[in-house]
Amino acid sequence: MTHGAQPRRPGLACLLITAAVALVAAPASAQETSGTGTFLGRLIFGAGRQKVAIDTPQSVTAVEQEDLDREQPQTVGQALRNVPGAQIAGSDRPLGFAFNIRGIGATEQTASEARIIVNVDGVPKFYEQYRLGSFFSEPELYRRVEVLRGPGSATLYGSGAIGGAINFETKDAGDFIPEGGRGAVRLKFGLESNGNGRLFSGIYAARPADGAEFLAALGYRTADAFKDGAGTTVRGSDFEAPSGLLKGTFRLSDNQTLRLSWQRFTSDADGTTLAQTGGGNATTSAFGLVDREVTDDTISLDWRMQGESSWLNPRVQLAYSDTTVVQDNARTLTGTPQPCLPTPSNLNVFCDVTYAYRTAMLKAENTASVSGAGWDAFLTFGVQATSQDRIADSAGPLGFHPEGTDRKVGLYAQGEIVIGDRLTLVPGARIDFARREPGAGVTGGRVVEDDASALTFSALYKITDDVSVFGSIARTERLPTLDELYSWSGTKAPALDLRKERAVNAEIGLAFSRQDVLRQGDSLEIKATVFRNRIDDLITTTPTTDTVFFRNLARAEFTGGEIEAGYESDRFFTRVAYSRAEGKDRDYGYTIATSPADSLALTLGGRLPGPGLEFGWRGTFVDSITTATRNVTTGVITPTYYSPYSVHDFFVSWKPQSGPMEGFDIQLAVENAFDEDYRNNLSLDRGRGRTYKLSLARALTW
Repeated sequence: MTHGAQPRRPGLACLLITAAVALVAAPASAQETSGTGTFLGRLIFGAGRQKVAIDTPQSVTAVEQEDLDREQPQTVGQALRNVPGAQIAGSDRPLGFAFNIRGIGATEQTASEARIIVNVDGVPKFYEQYRLGSFFSEPELYRRVEVLRGPGSATLYGSGAIGGAINFETKDAGDFIPEGGRGAVRLKFGLESNGNGRLFSGIYAARPADGAEFLAALGYRTADAFKDGAGTTVRGSDFEAPSGLLKGTFRLSDNQTLRLSWQRFTSDADGTTLAQTGGGNATTSAFGLVDREVTDDTISLDWRMQGESSWLNPRVQLAYSDTTVVQDNARTLTGTPQPCLPTPSNLNVFCDVTYAYRTAMLKAENTASVSGAGWDAFLTFGVQATSQDRIADSAGPLGFHPEGTDRKVGLYAQGEIVIGDRLTLVPGARIDFARREPGAGVTGGRVVEDDASALTFSALYKITDDVSVFGSIARTERLPTLDELYSWSGTKAPALDLRKERAVNAEIGLAFSRQDVLRQGDSLEIKATVFRNRIDDLITTTPTTDTVFFRNLARAEFTGGEIEAGYESDRFFTRVAYSRAEGKDRDYGYTIATSPADSLALTLGGRLPGPGLEFGWRGTFVDSITTATRNVTTGVITPTYYSPYSVHDFFVSWKPQSGPMEGFDIQLAVENAFDEDYRNNLSLDRGRGRTYKLSLARALTW
C-alpha cells in the first residue's frame, strides 16, 4: 500500500514570515506615538483570572469591537481572519461553516465540532446536521470574541475541548452610553457589492436610573448568491437573516450584579440548496433544493457578587439554548419532488423534518484569593450541569440523525499562583459525568453512562521585564456524542461500546513586550508558540460492510506553531498572524484532511488622529498543501493537492471627532482586490471574488 500523500513544503508562508516579523517594527522611526495597545495587550477573561494576552500562559486572541467594525463581517467566521491557528471550515455562508482550531474541526466529519467548545455569553452552543454548519448567528450582535487554542481551556469549559474554545460576548448598553449619560441610539447601514449584500441594524440603549441599563438591538441582513474569483455564482449562498438582542443589567447592591439577555437569529430560505457546507457551483446536484427555516435562541440569567471577603466571589448562571431547523419541500434543481421512504434510508435526508438541539444549563462557580509574603494565589472552582435534547421529528424514519438526551455534570477547579511577580503557575482539573439516553426511535439503543476528565498545567516565567517563556501540558478526554453512539440502520446497530477519545497536548512559547521601542509611547509585542497534540482512539466512520456506523479507528498527531505580533503607535500599526498546524495519521502517515495550509496574515496600517482616519492593507498568504483521505473499506489513500494563493484587502475607517460629522462611523473596504480565484483546502466552495464593502453608522447620546 502506498501512502500517496506528499510531504508539505515550507513554501510561501514560511518564506514570508521572517520578512513579516522584521516589518513589525521597521517603519516607525518618524512616528508620533500614543501608547495604544496591540492585540497581545488586550485583557483575556476566558482563561481564568483576567490578564493581558501576552501574560497568559496559553495561546489566546481577543477580537474587539474595533476589529469587528473594520472587518464588516457578513458571517461570524469572517471575524477570525486575523487570528492565528483558527479559521472556518466548510463554506463562507451563514449556515454552512464550522470552526477549525489547529487542524481540528470540519463540517463533513460527524461530531468534529464537539472537539471545540463554543459559548455565547457563557452559554454552550452545539449543533450537528448533515450538510449544515454548526453555529448560526449574526456578527453585528457581538462586541468581543475570544479564541483559546488548545485543550488547556478544557478545565473551565468542558473535557471535550481537544481543539480549544471560542467565546462570543454580546454588546452591552454601557458600550454606547457615555459616562454620566442616560441613553444612546445607534443606526447602521451596510452594503456589499459581491452578492448585493445589505445590512440594517439599530440599537437603543438606556440607563433610566443608576444601576440599571437596558439594550435592544435589531438587525436584518440579506444577500444574493456571491461570485468567486472566476466570476462563477456560488449556488445556494444567498440568504436573509433577521436577528435581535435584548439585554438588561442591574446593580442589586454595591457588590451584586444581575444580567439578563435573550438573543435570536433567524433565517428563512425557500429554494436553497440542501448542502450549505459548500460545493454549490455544479449545474446538477444529488442533493437538490429545500425550504429551510433556522431559529437560534440563547437565553441567560447571570448573577455575580464581588464579595467583601477575598474567599467569596460567586457567580451563578442559568441558561437555555435552542437551535431549531425546519426543512421541507425537498426537490431536485428542476422541481421534481425528492423521495421520503417509509423505511430507514439515507434518502430520508429529503424528508420533511424538524431538527433541534435544546440545552439547559446551570453553572455555579466561585473565585477565592489568598496572599502571602511574595506570593498570591487564586482558585476558581465550580459545577456545571447541562441537559441537551437532540430532536429529529421526521416524516420518515431516520437512523442517521438519532434523537436522544445527553445529561452532564462537571466539577472543575483551576488555580493560579503568582510568585514574586515573575513566576505564574496555573494547575487545573475537571471531571464530567455523563448519561446518554436514546430517543424512542433508536433501534437497539440503551442508556450509556461514562465520565471524562481533564488535567491541565501551565506556567509562565518572566526572564526580564520584556521577555517571558511559557509552556503547558494538558490531558483531556472527549465522550462520544449522541450521533456517534446511536446512529443505526437496518444493517447497522448503535455503537454503544465506543471508547473516549484521549488527547495529550504540550506547548511551549516565548513572549516579548516592550514600550517606548522607537518613540515614546509606542509598543511592540510578539508571542510565538509551538505545540504537539496527540489523539488516541479517534472516532471515525466505518466501512459500509461494518455492523456499526462509528468505531475508534484512528490515531492522530497535530504539530505546528503560531506567531502573533503587533506594533502600535498613534500614527502607524502592524499586525502579524502566522500559523502552521499539520495533522498526521500516526498509523498510515498521511496528512489529515482537516489540516489547514500554512498561512500568514500581514496588516500594515496608518492613522491620522486629527480627522479620525485609519487606513491600511492586509495580505493573506496561504501555502500549498497536500492532504489525503483513507477509504476504510479498501485501505486506499487518496491525496489531494491544493494550490497556494494570496488575497489582498484594503480598508479605510473615518470616525470624525468634531464638526457636523461627529458621531458618524464610516468603514470602507475592498476585499480580494485583485479578484484571486482560489480555494482554501478546508472549504468546499471557492473563495469570494472582489468585494467592495461600505458601512455607515450614526450614534446619538444624551
